[in-house]
Amino acid sequence: MAVPDTLRAAMIEAAEQQLATSSDNDIATRAVCEAVGVTQPVLYRLFGDKHGLLDAVADHGYERYAALRAATQEQTGDPVTDLRAGWDGHLAFAQEYPALYQLMFAPRPWSRSKARERVFDLLVAALVRCAAAGALITEPRTAAQLILSANVGIALNHIAAPALFDDPALSHRMRDAVFSHVLTEATARGETDPLNSAALCLRAQLALVGTQALEPAETALLQRWLERITRSGRQ
Repeated sequence: MAVPDTLRAAMIEAAEQQLATSSDNDIATRAVCEAVGVTQPVLYRLFGDKHGLLDAVADHGYERYAALRAATQEQTGDPVTDLRAGWDGHLAFAQEYPALYQLMFAPRPWSRSKARERVFDLLVAALVRCAAAGALITEPRTAAQLILSANVGIALNHIAAPALFDDPALSHRMRDAVFSHVLTEATARGETDPLNSAALCLRAQLALVGTQALEPAETALLQRWLERITRSGRQ
């Protein structure tokens, strides 16, 4: 590994350690440099400024999040079961790394970190599996927006006020409430539009495995038609 990469990794680790012990969720660039044994111009050369370093820490947090998810949340044959486990795993990550979690998910107007977007993409992929199994009643990205907003809200509230939000049943009630709006298994009163559900399922199957029966242009046209059907089902 090149020396700049080694230094960069060491400074990200030092910044994350300082962040974890900070009383105000902030870091001091001088202390980070001293921990690694470099001068501040090195930090500016590698990250631009403190904001750039914090963004790098947040992006590295995504790598930790994804690795933890892969190690502890083995995919089963049931994508809905995996989706539920993903909700709980998300909250567990927030509880284990509260300062890092806030850096990744709390609004920061100056941030250019892609951590939240990459977590969102992981969730969309899980929901595409649900759609392919016929378990989703709304478009995967819309479902992901609803689920991630609720999951992040519960997690940030737990970090900010654990005495009020430490009951696991509260998280599960929020999870079930949101899932009831996106999953067919939780839909009551026969409100599911069968055509919309079939279109969602076929779109997801095409995204997952594709088809050799159609030319690329034909597949794109079919995807466009299916998107119009699912969009009309949301109106």
